[in-house]
Amino acid sequence: MQIVTGRWFGVGHSTAPDSAKAGAEAAASALDGRTPRLVLVFCSTGHDLHSLLAGVRAEAGSAAAIVGSTTLGELSSSGGAAVGTVAVTALGGDGFTVRTRVAHTGGHGHRAAGADVAAAMVGMDRPHTALMLLCDGLAGDPQEIVRGAYSVVGAAVPLIGGFSGDDRGSKRSFQFHDDRVLSGAVVGIALGSEAPLGIGIAHGWHRTEPAMVVTSSEGCRILQLDGEPALDVLQRRRGAPATADLFDGVATLLALGLSRRSGDDIRVIHAGDESDRSVLATATVPQGAVCWLMDSEQQAMIDGAGQSCAEAVAGLGGAPPLGLFTFDCGGRRGVLGPDGTQQEVAAIRAVLGEVPFGGFYTMGEIARVRGSSGTHALTLVTLALA
Repeated sequence: MQIVTGRWFGVGHSTAPDSAKAGAEAAASALDGRTPRLVLVFCSTGHDLHSLLAGVRAEAGSAAAIVGSTTLGELSSSGGAAVGTVAVTALGGDGFTVRTRVAHTGGHGHRAAGADVAAAMVGMDRPHTALMLLCDGLAGDPQEIVRGAYSVVGAAVPLIGGFSGDDRGSKRSFQFHDDRVLSGAVVGIALGSEAPLGIGIAHGWHRTEPAMVVTSSEGCRILQLDGEPALDVLQRRRGAPATADLFDGVATLLALGLSRRSGDDIRVIHAGDESDRSVLATATVPQGAVCWLMDSEQQAMIDGAGQSCAEAVAGLGGAPPLGLFTFDCGGRRGVLGPDGTQQEVAAIRAVLGEVPFGGFYTMGEIARVRGSSGTHALTLVTLALA
């Protein structure tokens, strides 16, 4: 076990209404007078994003890599679960290598964008590595981005990250790369470390029987389950008289679990097409896959947050955690409600103690440790650094 000294991980938070002040305030708190290698900024779309980044840059200095995105809410050890604020996470010190790249999905497509940013990892010579992806959550098929990145880095490099959100209903989300505010982009952060990294993936949802087979699908569209129109099957299983009854609120999200070696990957079913009786999922659902309707109780979801953090820390092989990046689904926040999200933060703190953590509520999560698939929903994925 190797412990590298001189490393640090800091988190800051601001509720200031002035965007430049909020960025500077959150960054100053995260940096605490230290020189950063990497600064991650997560914030509401309601801010003046250019002014906010200028405030962060003024504190971080010209050499720091600054990346981030807009959110469905912010999640950090300094601010808890929040909406409409700014959360900044930063790291620096010895034994880290950080490289960043950005690509647009509108040029050559999602897979090409994922492959492009993954090139930041080429030649990385640290013993422990991960590729973080921050992607537009409103710009198409997320799984193709992961597949593109995987085609470059292969199975040896874990992928982790999240899809940016829009907390103000403007139907547009934004990504940050250095001092630029972008949309329709994929930001890649290649992270190399002399000390271990650990990934946690947990959601607290469970299967409801019987299982179903996806007998026909096209990308994110499920046409048939068990040989019947998918919408008919789900209406019958849920006792929903009409299509609208399946999608009547955040607190009753319709979730399918796909069987994986590491557990169940969740897909949220967010719409039905009455013309062909198909349904739409948040990410690709392969034809021939076995799936289950998923259900959860609030306490199980809260426990899942602690489980994700414990799993990430266990991946450090006994080294003490320096800090954790947290990518939590915005759908979880909606289902848990205000009281439940505070209990979720308490569950994270119960595992981590005084160890800082920072991240955001996403429109989908990325965590790939096995195979080429790696998109998730209703899940908390975490990256622990030693």
